[in-house]
Amino acid sequence: MTDRLYLRHSTDKQTDARQRHALAALLAAGAPAYEDPATSSRVLSLDRAGFKQLLDEAAVGDTIRIADAARLFRSVADIIALRPVLIRRGLHLRVESGLLSGIDLASNDPGTKMMVSVLAAVLEFQRDMISENTREGVAAAAAAGKTLGRPAALDKGEVVELVEAYREGAAVKALARQYGIAPKTVRRILDTAGARDVPDDLGSLLGDDVTASRRHDVAEDAETDPVVAVDVPGLVAEHLVDVADDAVRQALDAGTTIRRGQGYSVRVTAPVSVHAAMVEHSATALMQSPAGRKAHRIHSDRVAQAIASAS
Repeated sequence: MTDRLYLRHSTDKQTDARQRHALAALLAAGAPAYEDPATSSRVLSLDRAGFKQLLDEAAVGDTIRIADAARLFRSVADIIALRPVLIRRGLHLRVESGLLSGIDLASNDPGTKMMVSVLAAVLEFQRDMISENTREGVAAAAAAGKTLGRPAALDKGEVVELVEAYREGAAVKALARQYGIAPKTVRRILDTAGARDVPDDLGSLLGDDVTASRRHDVAEDAETDPVVAVDVPGLVAEHLVDVADDAVRQALDAGTTIRRGQGYSVRVTAPVSVHAAMVEHSATALMQSPAGRKAHRIHSDRVAQAIASAS
């Protein structure tokens, strides 16, 4: 029985870094990976080249593993077509993280069938809401005579892609690098389209993975959430400047910059929960380069040591 990994991202401006991070242990163990880059979720999974190759090579008892359900299916029609194929071939389907991580989504029992159908409906609604909000924001800006970004750098299609990518969790600085524009230009585009102002009820519906406006609730009890000091590597601090978490940004702003040779760090004194949020917020972007991975490891170790000392 073999674990087979499936990865997909929607446009050529996006990456699968977050998915690879979630599947890191399996990748390191040599599990085969199948990819469908720049493939819309509106294309049914059974019609995608990478997933069809996975099915061709899979044997009875193999397990398909994905970082999150939306990578494989995002509509009711898709899961209705997909599940019978997996069941007929004796394959298992598991999500690697989150509430669904302990469930075989290809199980043929009525309870799983109902749960997966509901999940697919929510994911389909989520996808449609992202697209609708993006179109409405761009249309409203155009009607008001506003220019979204530099005309020579971004056309209307790229603006829509950028805003959708942000709504799905991409960081401002990562988008700036992808499109070759300044972070302040990205923020101006997002603000003009209303993408950085996500209503609380919509954010709760869509969940943490698709809203870049997550808010971190800081515990008030000093015994359960002690205040500790951690030296945050400069590279990590740079990736946290634009994070949509007020507690993290305020803690960084209040920190003290410490120069070390050609590098620097920011000494941040904050509750343990805020330090943990910093590690979480910066992980995906930092995993894309060797220097980033090193900075993330150093930061994670320092936070772990601070938590252990405070316990």
